[in-house]
Amino acid sequence: MILKDKKYNRKELERRTGNISQLGGVRSYELREGSSKGTRAYDFRTGSGFDFTLLPDRCLDISLASWKGMNLVYLTPNGEVNPAFYSPQDSEWLRNFFGGLLTTCGFTYFGPPCVDGDEALGLHGRATNSPAKKVCDLSGWDGDEYLLKVSGIIEECSLFGDKLRLTRTVSAGIGEKRLFIEDCVENFGFRESPFNILYHINPGFPLLDEGAKLLISAEKCIGYDLRSEKALEEADSFSAPQKDFEEQNFYYQMLGDEQGMAQAALVNPVLQLGLYLRFPVAAMPWLSEWKMLGESDYVVGLEPCNTLLDSRPKLREQGILPMLEPGEQRKITLEIGVLDGAEEITEFTEKTENIKKSARGES
Repeated sequence: MILKDKKYNRKELERRTGNISQLGGVRSYELREGSSKGTRAYDFRTGSGFDFTLLPDRCLDISLASWKGMNLVYLTPNGEVNPAFYSPQDSEWLRNFFGGLLTTCGFTYFGPPCVDGDEALGLHGRATNSPAKKVCDLSGWDGDEYLLKVSGIIEECSLFGDKLRLTRTVSAGIGEKRLFIEDCVENFGFRESPFNILYHINPGFPLLDEGAKLLISAEKCIGYDLRSEKALEEADSFSAPQKDFEEQNFYYQMLGDEQGMAQAALVNPVLQLGLYLRFPVAAMPWLSEWKMLGESDYVVGLEPCNTLLDSRPKLREQGILPMLEPGEQRKITLEIGVLDGAEEITEFTEKTENIKKSARGES
């Protein structure tokens, strides 16, 4: 384990501490105020300055996140709403959306509200408002590293309907400034099921501010609509909040490195700070950028997804609706971390450019 740039083995740390919580740990509790009342939470303290909050009652999604006391994410006025207040109709999802470091969209649909056959589907699916069961703190030593780890199971299922099960593990090492999400989605029913998943990651102020830039290993960028198409040249740059700003949305077709991992980061040159993500192109070939630079509604969404962000009927018509056969599983990993200082940002920038050069056949 590396602490303050010095490497220690397990025995050396055990000789110096009475409790591992001196260095970092996971603490569970329950929120008690307003619409958050009754919502379980786990605070992760990595000891590096990277801290975040996991919500078992919200799909083991991640709300708060900070680096050395500085906020990294956008938080909506809603707060960490208890899923008991969730209504799936139309755009009611927005009343429960907390933003944060991770909001999971899916599992059988995402995108705009629509009607699929005789089923009315609301905005972005039920995933983030689905509580986890069999939640377990599995934190412990792994050789000379101490891993903070929580796992649980989330199901989206109904009588006569689709039956999908997500097993999720979120982990972070003490002394590190990154986390890992390991997801396994299984169709535990006896008929094929649609499978849509999107990881809604939401950087916010002060990381997001005038002059911030998006670094991304993408082959091409496409606007969702005419307004977004007209703003393509500014898709990777950000201004201060603007009055009456109309949201813009972009698709990026992702490119991976030698291990098949794509990457993206929002960086702030003034703060010399960035928030990055890495994920497998094979599992998530697209990243959706939600650019909303309004007053108070000031956020960028970086959203890896397994297909284009559209309604289920339209995806089916285009032949690009992902499906899971009975008993089939899909495994997805996601790394989210902090870029601290000019050197780390430059290294990330160079790797991003090398991925794109390699795809073009350039040395």
